[in-house]
Amino acid sequence: MTAGRLVLAATPIGDVEDASPRLRRLLAEADVVAAEDTRRLRSLVARLEVTVGGRVVSYHEHNESARAEELLDVVRGGGTVLVVTDAGMPVVSDPGFRVVAAAVEAGLPVTAAPGPSAVLTALALSGLPTDRFCFEGFPPRKGGERLRGFAELADERRTMVFFESPHRLAATLADMATAFGGDRPAAVCRELTKTYEEVVRRPLGELARWADEVEVRGEISVVVAGAPPRAAVAVDDLVGEVLARVDAGERLKDAVADVAAAGGAPKRALYDAAVARRRAPGHPRPPDPTRFPSSATFSTVRDA
Repeated sequence: MTAGRLVLAATPIGDVEDASPRLRRLLAEADVVAAEDTRRLRSLVARLEVTVGGRVVSYHEHNESARAEELLDVVRGGGTVLVVTDAGMPVVSDPGFRVVAAAVEAGLPVTAAPGPSAVLTALALSGLPTDRFCFEGFPPRKGGERLRGFAELADERRTMVFFESPHRLAATLADMATAFGGDRPAAVCRELTKTYEEVVRRPLGELARWADEVEVRGEISVVVAGAPPRAAVAVDDLVGEVLARVDAGERLKDAVADVAAAGGAPKRALYDAAVARRRAPGHPRPPDPTRFPSSATFSTVRDA
């Protein structure tokens, strides 16, 4: 029997009219619909005026590993399994990854019915650069972990998209302002495509104060501009640091690589400048142990 297929389908993130005709057809025709929340699925199909033709099973973060093989057995038998989440695209900060990974490993067909995405919608509405971006999901809940995580992203050049819950938004924005700088451009996007959709575009410091003063509700995405390019340091200004590290015992190649990366200077030019400075008159050069034999060698030759 020919294997069926696993289909990941995007559902509306707010406005039900964003549901695609393909989603409607798949809901009616799939042999199994694996839903993150079966109650929300029933509400969705009622609004879409669609009747689910197959069996409905729950598929969420607490059972996705155990249920993955059951779903793949349907695919192996020639059936279609449709995976949907409460809103948006499965796998993206939602269940779905484990069954996709298992299907790929088993060589079973996997496809998608694309559609609404909170990540892309927030990015498009933010007014921030969209040519390069990354999705960071939900930040850590604990303040210390969250701040450390943001510190690691402080030099990220791409626009960053996060999800956050309303009751942690003010603390998260305050930590972002600390790690990224209060003047870093950002946008808070809430209730996208819904009746009370709102996008607030301000520097992080102002957003942190705004979130602390108002009651923010709904589904929230936070978009933060990437770090601005660092001003490159002149090569000649970095040579002294390279030579100091070499004199301390570090390999010239390694010292050049580290200093060039930190200073934003071209590695080849810094290497050449460091070599030229070492060869310049008056610059002390460390002895080359391969040029002359050691005193022990002299002693051995003399005794012979």
